[in-house]
Parts: sequence; C-alpha cells; structure tokens
Amino acid sequence: MPAPDLVRQTIAGFERIPHSLIAFFARLFPAAVFWQSGQTKLDGWQVSDTAILLFREEYRLPLIDPVLAAHLAALAEHVLPILLVLGLASRFAALGLLGMTAVIQVFVYPDAWATHGVWAVCLLIVIARGPGGLALDALIARRLA
Repeated sequence: MPAPDLVRQTIAGFERIPHSLIAFFARLFPAAVFWQSGQTKLDGWQVSDTAILLFREEYRLPLIDPVLAAHLAALAEHVLPILLVLGLASRFAALGLLGMTAVIQVFVYPDAWATHGVWAVCLLIVIARGPGGLALDALIARRLA
C-alpha cells in the first residue's frame, strides 16, 4: 500500500473516533482534577482552616473575603465535577470550571499556563460541542424530542 493511501486511511480512522468518547474524557479528567482539589479543602464536612489560610495568605484573590472564597471554591469543586461527570447541565458546569481555571491562572498560579491550558481546552470542547451521547443531557434531550 502506497504511503499516501496509508496516511489517508489512518486519518479516516482518526475521524471515526466518536465525539461521545472524546467528550466523556474531556468531562472526566478536568472533573477529577477539581474534585481532588476540593477534597483538599475539607476537614470532614467542613472547609478546613488550612484552606482558609491558603486563600488568606497564598491565593489572595481580590474583591472577595478569603473565608467566603474558600467556601465557594470548595462547593464549586464538588458540585461542578459531579455535574460534569454525570453530563448534567454539562455546558454550564464546564463554564463554571473554566471560570475557576481563569481565576486560578490570572490570580493564583500565573506560571502554570500550560496545565491550565489543557484544562481549558477540555472544558471548551464540552462548552462548544456538548457533552456527547454518554451524558444525562443527551438522555434528557432525547426524551424531550
């Protein structure tokens, strides 16, 4: 088989990767990162003193009280990943996590742009193209159609 045909067939094989599979992993991996981060902020069922101290001393977000910021971040890092993995309100959950990613990039860890860029691309796939067929959103859409 000539090389151009092999290249064309390989590309055609790549194009057969279903969006549902790509979207599932684009939802799963950022959700795991944010869930794990949220877990580090808890002490049992409460936001830890350590998390509040981090928001007060290291993160230093402008315009928001560190105690409130720690609580909101912990809540968002638990609720939004669950929604994302389930594929429920996926685009909005991804948008929330993309907003958090932007805040982290701009105000907390500006040198971690490569990592944040990977998260952002995954989340943008979900926002722009939807969560795919392996999502409650797809099931609901089919039921409503």
